[in-house]
Amino acid sequence: MFQSLESLGADPILGLMAAYRADSHPQKIDLGIGVYKDAQGRTPIMAAVKEAEKQILASQVTKAYVGPEGDPRYNDLVANLLLGNETVESLKGRRCTVQTPGGCGGLRLAAEFIKKARPDARIWVSDPTWPNHVPLLGAAGLKIESYPYYNHQEHVICFDRMMDALQEANSNDLVLLHGCCHNPCGADLSNEQWRQLKDLALKNGFTVFIDLAYQGLGDGLIEDVYGVRLMAQSLPELIVVSSCSKNFGLYRERTGALTVMCESPDALPAIESQVAAIARGIYSMPPDHGAAIVQLILSTPELKSSWDHELTEMRDRINGLRSLFVSRMKQAGIEQDFNFIQREKGMFSFLGISVEQVATLVRDYSIYLVNSSRINVAGINENNIDYLIDALGKVLESR
Repeated sequence: MFQSLESLGADPILGLMAAYRADSHPQKIDLGIGVYKDAQGRTPIMAAVKEAEKQILASQVTKAYVGPEGDPRYNDLVANLLLGNETVESLKGRRCTVQTPGGCGGLRLAAEFIKKARPDARIWVSDPTWPNHVPLLGAAGLKIESYPYYNHQEHVICFDRMMDALQEANSNDLVLLHGCCHNPCGADLSNEQWRQLKDLALKNGFTVFIDLAYQGLGDGLIEDVYGVRLMAQSLPELIVVSSCSKNFGLYRERTGALTVMCESPDALPAIESQVAAIARGIYSMPPDHGAAIVQLILSTPELKSSWDHELTEMRDRINGLRSLFVSRMKQAGIEQDFNFIQREKGMFSFLGISVEQVATLVRDYSIYLVNSSRINVAGINENNIDYLIDALGKVLESR
């Protein structure tokens, strides 16, 4: 049975992770893997998470299944975090939220749900987008289209080209948008651009599908969901997949959610039953531990305040690193303009260097990043920035 299988190449980012771990260079730098890192290069457990775990372990009396939809209290709290209490109240009877195994599980669940609702649906994704979007959505049998998003030469969103391309999207289509902190380019839609997309969705009838993996790591918990809340308040239908991996630091706990908003309360029972049945057929039940942590934090004022404070520190650190990187590049006399990195949001940006220059950084300096030149800004710190700037300067001079 298995003799016909062929080996697959390593995932580019996971391959980088393995190479970095095996590298003995004392000044090696990991700018590839997409996790938050503190000033010491660690991915810490948040204080609120540790305290929540302590309380859960002391009080939990069962490990029984939670059901395909997950914990209802977690689902409601996540919906409030995304949409705000007023919007959640206004959508009563038109919204359901279910717990998923991380954002990836939410995306795959959404794809299978879309396939059930509209087998011939097309999903439009940005160029560039997170590489895992295409396999997660395409594996469900959905057709993938792309729309222009990022101008690599000018380091800005090519919004006019994006809107021109999306004129072709119709009521049979979904348009996937990054809620904030675009992965991989870090260039986010402005509030005005969100409003124009809302108008186009109403005009053409396509369904907006938002992937929200970084709420709170761009401008703020509320600021980062401007687009999500605008769409929820304005459109008849909406799909949002959210993740707690980054903003709660729960990477390995696989904690996410799928929120579906429908036009009429009459449609909601069918949506809820279909989503639950699909979840049952894929992974049966979602894991509970991460969701229990999030639920306790969001429902306990002291823990929520602690979490919000630490999240603010993480966000400020990332934004500060962007400014520090740009200023240090200027101080080093590097002529290439990197000001765009200071304008972008979240953990990721493209450096805008060639594949050959990336290979040189990896080979000669043990600075690990993917071929597209996407970097995780959080991988920079005061201990490695001088080495990084010096290496970049040498690579840029040699081209």
